[in-house]
Amino acid sequence: MADLFQSYTALSPASPRSDVDSVLNSIVNGLPVAPNLGYPPKVRRASHSSFNSTLLPPDAALALLAIKTLAKDPSGSEFLSSSSNLASLLSLSSNLKDDPDASSEALRCIANTLLLIERARDTFLDKEVNGGETCTLLLEKSSSPDQIFILSRILFLATVSSPEYLIPLVEERHHGRTIVEIISSKLDTLSVGVLAGAKMAREGMTDLLKLTFNILLHYPKMVRTESLTPDELEDDNRVMGDFWSPKLDGLLPALLRVFTSLPPAFPSPIAPPMTHVIHALVAIPATPSLLPLWIGTSGSSSKISSTNSPKSPISQSPQAESSPSSRSDSPTRLTQSPSSPKPSTLDRALSVLSVGRRSLSRSPSPNAPTNVLQRACDLLDVSLSHYFPGTIEADDQEVRERIKRELVDNTLDEVLPPLVLLIGKLCIADEVSRAAVRQWLVPDDLDRTSPLEGRADTLGRCLRLLSSVYYPRVKDTIGEMLFAMADSNPSTLSTLVGYGNVAGFLFHKGIVVAPQQDAGSSSAKLTTPEGVLINPVTGTIMEEKLDLPDMTDEEKEREMEKLMVLFDRMEKIGALSPDQNPIRKAIQEGKMQG
Repeated sequence: MADLFQSYTALSPASPRSDVDSVLNSIVNGLPVAPNLGYPPKVRRASHSSFNSTLLPPDAALALLAIKTLAKDPSGSEFLSSSSNLASLLSLSSNLKDDPDASSEALRCIANTLLLIERARDTFLDKEVNGGETCTLLLEKSSSPDQIFILSRILFLATVSSPEYLIPLVEERHHGRTIVEIISSKLDTLSVGVLAGAKMAREGMTDLLKLTFNILLHYPKMVRTESLTPDELEDDNRVMGDFWSPKLDGLLPALLRVFTSLPPAFPSPIAPPMTHVIHALVAIPATPSLLPLWIGTSGSSSKISSTNSPKSPISQSPQAESSPSSRSDSPTRLTQSPSSPKPSTLDRALSVLSVGRRSLSRSPSPNAPTNVLQRACDLLDVSLSHYFPGTIEADDQEVRERIKRELVDNTLDEVLPPLVLLIGKLCIADEVSRAAVRQWLVPDDLDRTSPLEGRADTLGRCLRLLSSVYYPRVKDTIGEMLFAMADSNPSTLSTLVGYGNVAGFLFHKGIVVAPQQDAGSSSAKLTTPEGVLINPVTGTIMEEKLDLPDMTDEEKEREMEKLMVLFDRMEKIGALSPDQNPIRKAIQEGKMQG
């Protein structure tokens, strides 16, 4: 350590470039060392108008990388957390704008310090450093995914501990643009990068969405809006999405464009940045003023096409390839030749999700049409079929092991519920969306000859998840989605899927007895289109009672004799005690003649 320190302090402006590189590389590649080597003072001097006093510009990136390496230890970050050092690093990032690597390394030093030293976040936002405004202006100018990533992370970390800064961040203009306009522009830029496979585009979008979610979570609660009464503001039961500010309306179109255009992930269908897009969308209410943005200018589609079908022969018919149909028939988006091998359910679903990837070759148009509900249902469809293939039970050991392997940093209870909540929110807000989801899950021509919970489709998987023990959040959110789909009416829900399948969910909502069936409901019929009665408990069709002719007296006597012989034999072998023999008891009571 002492030798390394001496080697560094021995450097001078006249030192050969090879010596400078050798010492700095020794720091970067060596073991962690004490943070008092003096690098921050050296770099502060390097941030002046000329680098000749200490470092030449080509050495700056490597020197800053050495500082970042030292600052990975909290004691090193502690040294950088002072206002003067944070200001120096910010100044370096601007002065080295012609060297993107060096500029990015300076910002990474700041991000690492804010991550490890919490009080540095307040220091960074102080007027002496003015880090929030500086980074916002840099973000407005940035087009590199790498710089957008670092700047978004810095702003996210700075506002996590100091959400009060979100008020000037949202309400003030930065180079004439609001933060909402800046974020929307960068989301569109990163969307193109993600679709093109650009380096750091996914990471940049993920951290930009973290900042976006932080704004959506805190800013509406910190500003009073005219639409909320004092009692509503003091309501402790109000949750995320219940508060809103029209200043954030501009975020919704950009988020919807990202949501509908992101390519599918593998192996887990829902992965960052898609998870963060969904979180942000859940935080935005579907108010009457925002509803046209949610469902598009032409309104939601009255039908949702599906990639899941129990009736495979129909899926290969020409009609199924060209005309829309309900989920109980066939997929409507995919075509295949009769001679080609039949793709798996997951392959077909991923093909549906990849449509957006082919359709977005340039920056998305701000007025591009979106079908948010279709996309959300596609994602739910492919996710459930991926984690719960076929008719496997939700809590099966194989399912739990697969989820543990694929979701290393998360659980299914963290990944899936926000998407289900998003669908449920659209169902509550829009009648057309509600009817579309109802026709997608429980179409009028649904095959009700077998138990609904045993189906190998989205409906069957949802019903099986309602009895899950290992995924309580998924169970609850799916129950709420089905309830919203059924007009938030327990009678309608029971009629659609059978009271037996939702009895537990309704019990937890305080409905302890089976609701009365509403024969006049327009959302749920008590009979199939063919007029066959639907069993209100199972959701399947009722079996017709056989119309047998009445028995003659002779036939009744023969059947009675058979019963007497049967009970007599059971009594003799000890299977039935004499006082439990109904025939003997009837004779003793005089109801029958012996």
